Amino acid sequence: MRSSRRGAVDPFIVMDVMEAARKAEAEGRHIIHMEVGQPSTGAPQAALDRLAADMAAGPLGYTVALGLPELRQRIARHYGEWYDVDLNPERVVVTAGASGAFLLAFTALFDTGDRVGLGAPCYPSYRQILRSFDITPVDIPTTLASRFQPLPQDVAAHDLAGLIVASPANPTGTMLGRTEMAQLAEACGVAGAAFVSDEIYHGLDYGQRPVSAVQVTDEVYVINSFSKYFSMTGWRVGWMVVPEDHIRIVERIAQNQFICPSHAAQKLALYAMDCDADLQANIAVYAENRRLMLESLPKAGFTKFAPPDGAFYFYVDVSEFTDDSLAFSAEILEKVGVAVTPGLDFDQAQGSRWLRLSYARGTADIAEGMARLRRFTQERGAVCAD
Repeated sequence: MRSSRRGAVDPFIVMDVMEAARKAEAEGRHIIHMEVGQPSTGAPQAALDRLAADMAAGPLGYTVALGLPELRQRIARHYGEWYDVDLNPERVVVTAGASGAFLLAFTALFDTGDRVGLGAPCYPSYRQILRSFDITPVDIPTTLASRFQPLPQDVAAHDLAGLIVASPANPTGTMLGRTEMAQLAEACGVAGAAFVSDEIYHGLDYGQRPVSAVQVTDEVYVINSFSKYFSMTGWRVGWMVVPEDHIRIVERIAQNQFICPSHAAQKLALYAMDCDADLQANIAVYAENRRLMLESLPKAGFTKFAPPDGAFYFYVDVSEFTDDSLAFSAEILEKVGVAVTPGLDFDQAQGSRWLRLSYARGTADIAEGMARLRRFTQERGAVCAD
């Protein structure tokens, strides 16, 4: 059967790594998972209990396309609590995960052939979703000195119709300050480019709360998710904040593309937003894992990385070991049973010399993973710090 040119997108390599790790486990091996950005915890139990009561009371049918009104109102209140922003709940759009939000945003904002900038390294699905829409992703090289974030001058230099930023970023965990966020928003405004801020790792921060783009401009699409901070990856529910003059545009698209997000997932999301004690306990685990990795990575010979401000990743330069991160990650999995993600997922030009390591699992797993990585580099003949 014929297939479309738009369907010729690259694979999401981390999913291939997950499958290789699954096969190794099926063969009886003990694998330490540092490849996937998925909390090891589930949704808060109190929220699950409330959802169970709702489901026992009767069927949960369609909701309106933009999401449950009470959830939209609760999300708007969240912006007041976290960012001191008085947000109109009508601007909140509940989506089928952050992935569904990207589909809606890119449909609403861009036309065929438009050029949309991505600060490389970045989340790979931005690039592939844009390609599937016949929109042109433009990788903007970043540097360790700029903490892997794009600069305002990049917008005009690359003739962009839009710019996507992420703070905290995947795969690096770095964040934009208020000044940097405002400068990028201003540069987009001057160029007539759409500004999209991926904020799905907000709440996962270590010392300084991330800046939301809605704190510096209303002319932005902010995308967030219940997957990370709220530990609801499999429930597939997220949200967007859009400008007021885009509410009806997005609503029409959502009605036709999705009808609505999962009713049960929306209910669970609503209840999870009031389970702060459980969620903060998860953050304490990530903070300890981050501390452990900051201490352990140099001992394993990995010394070049930007210490992450948020999320739960380290993006590590492994050029002293290899120029083929895909083969290197496969070797690590085979020899010491640690699953890590090659940088090629995130940066097609320079990713062959980088790895992403996730510390979203329990602390015992992270400690064991770092011990195995140190053994791997020592056996490989690397010179490691004491």
